[in-house]
Amino acid sequence: MKIYNSLSKQKENFIPIKPNEIKMYVCGQTVYDYCHLGHARKAVVFDMVRRWFITSGYKVVFVENITDIDDKIIRRAKENSETIYQLTERYIKYMHEDFASLGVMRPDYEPKATEYVSQMVYLIQDLIDKNYAYQAENGDVYYRVRKFVGYGKLSGKSLDDLRAGERVDVDLNKEDPLDFVLWKASKENEVYWDSPLGNGRPGWHIECSAMSEEILGKNFDIHGGGQDLQFPHHENEIAQSEAHNNCQFANYWMHNGFLNVNDEKMSKSLGNFFTLRDALNQYNPEVIRYFMLKSHYRSPLNFSYDNLLDAKNSLSKIYQTLRDYDFNADNCNIGEIDWLDKYAVNFKNAMDDDFNTSLAISVLFEIVTEINREKNSKLAKLLYTLANTIGLLSSNPQQFLQSGVGLSVQFIEEMIVKRNQARLDRDFALSDKIRDELLSNNIVLEDSKNGTIWRKL
Repeated sequence: MKIYNSLSKQKENFIPIKPNEIKMYVCGQTVYDYCHLGHARKAVVFDMVRRWFITSGYKVVFVENITDIDDKIIRRAKENSETIYQLTERYIKYMHEDFASLGVMRPDYEPKATEYVSQMVYLIQDLIDKNYAYQAENGDVYYRVRKFVGYGKLSGKSLDDLRAGERVDVDLNKEDPLDFVLWKASKENEVYWDSPLGNGRPGWHIECSAMSEEILGKNFDIHGGGQDLQFPHHENEIAQSEAHNNCQFANYWMHNGFLNVNDEKMSKSLGNFFTLRDALNQYNPEVIRYFMLKSHYRSPLNFSYDNLLDAKNSLSKIYQTLRDYDFNADNCNIGEIDWLDKYAVNFKNAMDDDFNTSLAISVLFEIVTEINREKNSKLAKLLYTLANTIGLLSSNPQQFLQSGVGLSVQFIEEMIVKRNQARLDRDFALSDKIRDELLSNNIVLEDSKNGTIWRKL
């Protein structure tokens, strides 16, 4: 198996620290609002990675943190006249609901920043003791970026380039404008923790260093997140953790590509900002998951309703092929895959090459073509199980094909009965009228030897 390592900027053979076990940490959400589509892509991508590792025989320890304290959370709680806990717990619940609808498995560990403050304080104090950090007159603690020799090795940014592009820094408490905060001294009427560093709260970057070490150890296999986190967040994590532990932090770094909306960066100021719930209100969750996976995870992905419609039509084609076969989670499982089958070999080769879901999905459509030509139930079962390895085809075919209709199912079934009677009476004008009326409501009728079935267009 090969993985593109953002640290080395190349594909590498994946070798876990411990045979047959993978320890993986993914940066999660800051919970003060609904998850947006960029969060959804990250969640789906790393759920796919996790599922494929499991399919490949690895035991996976999957950690994804929750940031439940930061400036945005404090500000939003004040605006809402509620406690930080009330705000964050509500949006954690919404996050779980939204991700579950996409078929994203819950992490093995989901640490909250507020639960690991003592570990963060210990780490910060150690950095102070080692002269990698200092406490300024205002009580804030900063990391000395220039002290860490390897700073910039993940993002490829040099300190000179960063300094040259630095805006005028108004924080006179810093020794160097590039230094970043580890601990923020408490302000009036602001939540704080009592600590040897003084009353305050942790900075954003320190939380992942502390939580990953506490759960996975000083050195673990994979650290993941969105491409936007590569700098400065992940760069700062490396600086903190490697200065603290004097060893490599994560062996492999994985970053999913950006998600744009109508070929522009998603932004509230541009009016093209979509929450995941916005999309879920209009599209079947599995269509959104399929859309997220049909492109390679490192590629930029352009969200538009035309692209989602294309994804829906493609997924519908697979479900139409499987409609005549009785496969589900109870009578068909991933463990039954014949990995010597030519399609399974091609699928596995695609996934083992840096999780190339785009190529893997093209293999699924090769199977669809052959099933439609040969009516082969063995291939239909293979299609179902291969798709399941990346979290697709989680629905009953008929349920998927009939989802999202604007008419009641009872009304549609009654219209089909009337049409069938009209056909028996050879009243083809009425039969055509009923078909056209349903079609105008995006309901397609299909006549077969087993009777008339319907699906949403």
